[in-house]
Amino acid sequence: MGRSHKNGDEGGMRLQLLMRALRSRNYRLFFAGQSVSLIGTWMQQVAMSWLVYRLTGSAFLLGVVGFVSQIPTFLLAPFAGVLADRWDKRRLLIGTQTLAMLQAAALAFFVMSGVVQVWQIIALSLVLGLVNTFDIPTRQSFLVEMVDNREDLGNAIALNSSMFNAARLIGPSIAGLVVAALGEGICFILNALSYLAVIVALAAMRIRPHTVKQARRHILHELREGLGYAFGFPPIRSILLLIALVSLMGMPYAVLMPVFARDILHGGPHTFGFLMAAAGCGALVSTVFLASRKSVIGLGRLIVRATFIFGAGIMAFSLSESLPLSLLFLCFIGFGAMALVASSNTILQTIVDDDKRGRVMSLFTMSFIGMAPFGSIIAGMLADLIGARNTLLIGGASCLAGSALFAIILPRIRQQIRPIYVKMGIINEVAAGMQTAAELSVPPEEQCRSRSASHRESDNEIV
Repeated sequence: MGRSHKNGDEGGMRLQLLMRALRSRNYRLFFAGQSVSLIGTWMQQVAMSWLVYRLTGSAFLLGVVGFVSQIPTFLLAPFAGVLADRWDKRRLLIGTQTLAMLQAAALAFFVMSGVVQVWQIIALSLVLGLVNTFDIPTRQSFLVEMVDNREDLGNAIALNSSMFNAARLIGPSIAGLVVAALGEGICFILNALSYLAVIVALAAMRIRPHTVKQARRHILHELREGLGYAFGFPPIRSILLLIALVSLMGMPYAVLMPVFARDILHGGPHTFGFLMAAAGCGALVSTVFLASRKSVIGLGRLIVRATFIFGAGIMAFSLSESLPLSLLFLCFIGFGAMALVASSNTILQTIVDDDKRGRVMSLFTMSFIGMAPFGSIIAGMLADLIGARNTLLIGGASCLAGSALFAIILPRIRQQIRPIYVKMGIINEVAAGMQTAAELSVPPEEQCRSRSASHRESDNEIV
């Protein structure tokens, strides 16, 4: 009985640790609203792809819809970051969510009225891409304002990712049933209604009034300032470049998934569904693992390992001819991808200056999402020339190279991040003060050796 009670207490404490960011009222509201909205978003994505293919039978037009929905992020994300730093983030998010709701409603109108054409879908996909260009970096930089305790920021980012991946498993399943029974238009209607949950949640938040800078400079000046800040600080620059490399060379594995499902694993649509679900399951496990971490300390090593797991998983998947093995490798791919992206996001959110947060997160969005359309085009071209397997082998090897390079520069990154973590109180300097007192009775040469060893051990625990 006593052991059962103890296990129950431990389970409760573990659950509190996993969900600790929900102690913040504003984040609870956001989490609830976004959970509903993301399911609607995935329903729309599946229904839209099915609608385009049903109308045209063209895989090329499927690619066009994906391209126009992502290319605005690459072109405009840095400008969106400047606006996110200038404007009240909550109001900006209410505006973007309202526009996204109107986009879904327009899709529903065209489909339900029977006048839908593919050019309308492409145009509305471009509209949604423009909305997301401003919405994503603003939402990422707004996280820190929703969490009462900065120490819970990493947990909030991990919970955000888990919410996204849970919706990725639930939304398409519901969409498949709804499309089969009622048609694509109902999915668009449900998605439009789901945005109301986020809008209401944002309106109900209690946020400190936004302070507007009196001396506002030209947007291009602030853009250059943000670029100089991000790429002039090696830790931020290194993370952004690694994310861009992985997004360009590794993430397009999903584009070639139908080729592996049909031509290599000799399956059909259900096989394709199993493969996508396996990657989603791995990502979901990764977010639970990240949510259980107590601190941002050690995330640099996790970035190295996650990139290695991701790249090695892609290479192993490319060589597999067995469905069970392919599903296993995709779980590792999903785990590595999510651990890399969420860990990188957490470090950036921790070390960036508040007045440049929007611009840095817009560059993060540009590196992660903005590179995707180019990666998809490259992957498609290479697959036609050298085959899908060789294409993934090159992509996986590129990720392994990125992991190795990041591991080499990681000690320097630790040294540069250390003062920031000390200032924020993430690294406890009490032990350093005790060591200084003890060194008063130690010969100078031994002090130097001891201090050097201490700093090496401390630096190894920073990132």
